[in-house]
Amino acid sequence: MNNDTSNDNGKNIIVFGAGGRVGRAAVAEAVARGHRVTAVVRDPAAYGDLEGAGVTLVRGDATDAASVAALAAGHDAAVNAAVRLDVPSVDFFTAAAKAMVAGLTEAGVGRLITLGIATTLETAPGVRLMDAPDFPEQYRTFSQGHVAEFELLTAEAGPGLDWLMVVPGLDLNAEAERTGGYRTAVGTALEGPGRIAHADLALALLDEIERPRHSRVQLAVSV
Repeated sequence: MNNDTSNDNGKNIIVFGAGGRVGRAAVAEAVARGHRVTAVVRDPAAYGDLEGAGVTLVRGDATDAASVAALAAGHDAAVNAAVRLDVPSVDFFTAAAKAMVAGLTEAGVGRLITLGIATTLETAPGVRLMDAPDFPEQYRTFSQGHVAEFELLTAEAGPGLDWLMVVPGLDLNAEAERTGGYRTAVGTALEGPGRIAHADLALALLDEIERPRHSRVQLAVSV
């Protein structure tokens, strides 16, 4: 179980999708560790509560490489927790992956942590949760967006961008209390209920920024 909370003398971290639950948790954890955060949202007027000590709130588009590059310049690492449900999943997540690769590379940001989804993890060699015959088709379609995102990052991210897809357990629970730790597995679902609080997921995100241990894989996290 990991629970690294050192601040590494403070970093400049940009969080795309900072207004969502995972994004907010990542911002809060980063600030608590003494880092400086740029919180990127589509409409800053709707997320004024995010701005405060250590946090700069800005407007940006996670699917636009020019926006990513302009906002990310001068940062040490990026977290992509952005999601849209009003556009097809494959379209959104591949557009975001392309923008992150191009924009972060242009800005000279060397570390990207992006969010995945548990249904893409393997339960046996070559068999993913989403491959089950009775898996609901609408969820399979959404999951396919993250599969396409992972494939694009694998194919297009150059050696200058050290990326990682962090995948929370199936029960990413807003009501769950922080435990201060988590378990990990590479590419496979962890045994157990798969429950994790947003605050514990944020621990994993920030640990992998402060002390990178995994690269170019899906890292499953659960308590």
